[in-house]
Amino acid sequence: MSEVVLSIDNLEVTAKKGMTILKAADSVGIKIPTLCNNEELAPYGACRLCTVEIIKDGQVRYVASCVYPVEEGLIVSTASPEVVNIRKTILELMWSRAPGVQAIRDYGIEYGIDRTRFDIEPNLCILCGLCVRYCAEVKKKHAIGFIGRGIEKRVMFYPEIAAAECPSCGECFKICPTGVLPSNYALARVPNMSWEPNPFLK
Repeated sequence: MSEVVLSIDNLEVTAKKGMTILKAADSVGIKIPTLCNNEELAPYGACRLCTVEIIKDGQVRYVASCVYPVEEGLIVSTASPEVVNIRKTILELMWSRAPGVQAIRDYGIEYGIDRTRFDIEPNLCILCGLCVRYCAEVKKKHAIGFIGRGIEKRVMFYPEIAAAECPSCGECFKICPTGVLPSNYALARVPNMSWEPNPFLK
C-alpha cells in the first residue's frame, strides 16, 4: 500500500494511504479525544470530539479526524485555539445530555470545563451510535437502531428482534461511553420479555 506524508502538529508523519488522521496521529503518539471511535467498528464521526483543523490547498477546514483520510501534504493541527473552542462547546452539549458521566467529566477537566451553558436535559445518550453499530456490525443482529430526526433522534430497541436476542447478550452496554442506554427502559417494557437488571449500570 502506498504512503503519504503529512504534517500533524508540526511533526512530519508518514502514513499509509487510506488511514484516518486519528490513526495517523495515534501512530506517532499524538492523542486526539474521541467518544464514538471503536477499533471493532467502522469509523462513524458521530461525537465530533475528534475534530481537527486541516489546511488543504491553502483552505482551512475543520473535520472529524476519525473519518477523514490522510492526504499528501495535508497540514493538521489537533489543538489550535479554534479546535479547542469547538471541543469545549461539544463537551458542554454532551454535559447537558449526560451530566455526571465520568468520561465527559474527565475530558471537561482536561479542557477546563466544570459546567455547561446549556439547559440540562439528561437522557444519558450522546447519540454516538456505538450500540447501534456494534449490534449491526459485530453481532449482525440489528436489534437496536436510531429513530426520529434532529432533536427528536434517539436510540430504540426493536421489540421483535430484541425480545429474542438481547436477554442473552447485553454486550452493547459495555461499550456505551455514558454507561447507560436510555432505551433500556423501553426494552424492559417489551411485552412478554424477561429482562434482568443490566449489570453494567451498577
